[in-house]
Amino acid sequence: MVLQKSPQRAVVWGYGPEGAKITVSLSGPVNQEASPVTVTKGIWKVTLDPVDAGGPYTVNVSSTNYTAILKDVLFGDIWVCGGQSNMLFQTSQMFNASEELALAAKYPHVRPFMAALKESETELPDLVEVKLPWFVARADVLSEFSAVCWLFGRYLYDTMKYPIGLVESCWGGTPVETWSSSRALHMCDLDKLEGPHNNSLLWNAMIHPLLNMTIYGAIWYQGEANTEYHQDKYNCSFPAMIDDWRMAFHQGSGGQTAADFPFGFVQLSTNNKKNIDDGFPELRWHQTADFGFVPNARMKKTFMAVAFDLPDEKSPYGTIHPRDKQDVALRLLLGARAVAYNQKDVLFQGPFPLQIESSQMQINVTYDQIVNVDSSTIIFEICCSETAAPCGSNSLWVPASIMNWGPSNVLLSTSLCNSSSVAALRYAWKDWPCNFKACPIYDASNTLPAPPFVAHRRTGGRNHENELK
Repeated sequence: MVLQKSPQRAVVWGYGPEGAKITVSLSGPVNQEASPVTVTKGIWKVTLDPVDAGGPYTVNVSSTNYTAILKDVLFGDIWVCGGQSNMLFQTSQMFNASEELALAAKYPHVRPFMAALKESETELPDLVEVKLPWFVARADVLSEFSAVCWLFGRYLYDTMKYPIGLVESCWGGTPVETWSSSRALHMCDLDKLEGPHNNSLLWNAMIHPLLNMTIYGAIWYQGEANTEYHQDKYNCSFPAMIDDWRMAFHQGSGGQTAADFPFGFVQLSTNNKKNIDDGFPELRWHQTADFGFVPNARMKKTFMAVAFDLPDEKSPYGTIHPRDKQDVALRLLLGARAVAYNQKDVLFQGPFPLQIESSQMQINVTYDQIVNVDSSTIIFEICCSETAAPCGSNSLWVPASIMNWGPSNVLLSTSLCNSSSVAALRYAWKDWPCNFKACPIYDASNTLPAPPFVAHRRTGGRNHENELK
């Protein structure tokens, strides 16, 4: 297995007869023996002194008449991987799966663990069942493990050069409410609602049992189930879940897991090419707490992989499950390097509007970085309205063609608004806005897509300072 390295302290815990004295010792590159602890209410818990990255170590746990020995234990960073089916999506199902699985043997220090899919009406101290116990990666077992989680861990190992532990705990088709504690749901007035998915069942059985672990961070791929279920609350429920996980992991580890541990997530990819419903674009917006980018004032120390430009029309697992998980994991890695590991000069966000200026015939969108632009007649849309009411899904939206562009700005035509004034502007506001890696606006290197946004007469901008003028 992998335990969390220094400067944090790893927590080791287990069960025993009431009142028994338990001793935990560590042998390897550095030896240590923790002070004996007493089993209380059937559980003992030891917080080791900080251990630098590396190993292997042997952990020896003993009481008067019993000894448990854990061998080949490494110290590194632990990342929890949660969400629904696109996180559950297996390495054997992604593009180039055979080549990826053949690489597994070269990464013995990236070690996965997978919780079994179980529910509970009450918060559990331990997992009901383990699907894949800690293992050294090999193709036959890794084939069942999360593709996004594994790739993220492998790319992170290539960057950091020390052990990475991956804890997969996810379930397909699940909304955010079932991964949220009653505390988090209460923050968004969702605790009393009955729905098709019982609240907190997977928090109780698949997250609460992990809280004693010291972890470094979490990544998350979820939201499809919420495009039609409490979608309008997701701008509250998702940030509230992140806040609550942070508080709970911090407390559960005795303060070892950071109270603001880094949290990365994948913005929804695509589902239906012909869909004109606003469910997916609205949810993408709500995933950022309606800022359009992260980190932001509501979602600090978060990072996001934009994925709406990675559709997969021929996926045998359904279009909602694109097979390109490599680009998703690479974009998550960039966010982790910048936000979780404070690496300087790592560009991890696509272009976002800095200023939007509207005149009678055109709109000038100025971005916060140099942009790579292709022409499009449909990806930008404007809402034509004379009323003060904000534009919404049922308003009249018409295309605003890209007429011209400069190094960091795009000029749009407003001719289809006729005599009405432009009340709002939105970008890529569709379930399936563009073909594979073919959206019109990327960063200078043509690798990071501009995320979707909507700007009303008084909103927009990465600092929330500009407006549609």
